[in-house]
Amino acid sequence: MAKETPSWGVERVPKRLRVLGVFDSFLLWTSFGISILVLVSAAYLGLSLKQALLATLIGGLVGNTMLGIAGMIGADARVPGMVLQRAPLGQRGSYIATGLNILQCLGWAVFELIIIATAASALSGRVFGFHGLWLWKLVFGALATGMALLGPITFVRRFVRKVAIWAVAASIAYLAWWIPAHADLHRLWHAGGSGGSFFAGTDLIIALSVSWIPLCADYTRFATGRRAGFWGTGLGYLLPTLFQFGFGAILVLSHPSIQGPADILTTVAAGGVAGLLALLALTVDETDEAFANIYSAAVSMQNLAPRLRQRGLIVACSAIATLGALAIDLTRYAQFLYLLGAFFVPLFGVLLADWLRCGRHYRRADIFDGPLYRPGMIGAWLVGFFFYEWIAQTQGLGFWTEFLGRLHPLPKIGASLPSFALAFGLAWLVGLFRRRASD
Repeated sequence: MAKETPSWGVERVPKRLRVLGVFDSFLLWTSFGISILVLVSAAYLGLSLKQALLATLIGGLVGNTMLGIAGMIGADARVPGMVLQRAPLGQRGSYIATGLNILQCLGWAVFELIIIATAASALSGRVFGFHGLWLWKLVFGALATGMALLGPITFVRRFVRKVAIWAVAASIAYLAWWIPAHADLHRLWHAGGSGGSFFAGTDLIIALSVSWIPLCADYTRFATGRRAGFWGTGLGYLLPTLFQFGFGAILVLSHPSIQGPADILTTVAAGGVAGLLALLALTVDETDEAFANIYSAAVSMQNLAPRLRQRGLIVACSAIATLGALAIDLTRYAQFLYLLGAFFVPLFGVLLADWLRCGRHYRRADIFDGPLYRPGMIGAWLVGFFFYEWIAQTQGLGFWTEFLGRLHPLPKIGASLPSFALAFGLAWLVGLFRRRASD
């Protein structure tokens, strides 16, 4: 790590390293939020433009409010996200969430490297006639490793502030002009959708933001305080969410052939040199999502084995992600997001209930000196997960989908808020019972 950002592990971050203010946090989460992958996610909504914009607004506000609160809790506790889960779930109970988070981080890292390499391959093929998909996977895997070894503070100050955010801002400005200019907005505004569910679309947008909650404290532990953790995170990720799903809906509805990131590249690149430069900037910026997942996978592993060196874990996670990108073809993006939401929406409900019960502040003893397991809290989380899946009826997951199909389906009211409310309520009751039992 750089001298200003040591390899800080599971212990609470000291005051001298809590240097990311509202602006720095905002830039970091805005950079995390900008993604070619998200821009094409509107293709999975199947909604009309009016419905897609309303779902984007509601889902963005709900999901990013949750993300902002998670950022505030992380800034207050000053420990990584999976270490934070020791408070509600117990010292070893947190290992359940940690294992899931490591899997999702590595899965996202593989997915991101595939997307980045595919984008770079399409651009290099168009300009130079050379694709070299496998080479781009190695190049961006190495780049993500280098970023992760810098650590969050140095990453923000040396990469995001000076390079990434300005290139991305120019790209967004170009796309904000190009997408409406190549769309019949009047026709789209009055056209219907393709049979998508409004509630499922809203859930997809919420799940995108909520999928970052397990990682959030890994970065906001370096924030100057609660204000930077909440506003920098919540607002920083909200703006890209609104832009990408809003303009993404216009893009995919105007060009029905778009089904994946490579299709976006082909379509926008047809606009000439400016389009190519805009896409190049977005492709490079996409690497920061891979950085985040590699870094957070390593930090999460330290919750299981605190004595392992963070630098070695980063290199190992990067190698796994790069090899995975070379060997695996991940295509079920929507199902992946729904399943993440099923785990992490109710987990956040349990964390929030416990944090509020502790007076909106975790002491060091709450995190590091608690019992090995908190069965009641773990049960509240798992009940919330099953309730989410019962409502969502996630498809394309083999035996799990078959099992859900045998249950009497619940009304399609959206799964995120009901599962969050159920897990929160159950965790609150568990906390009340535990408090009375200790009196």
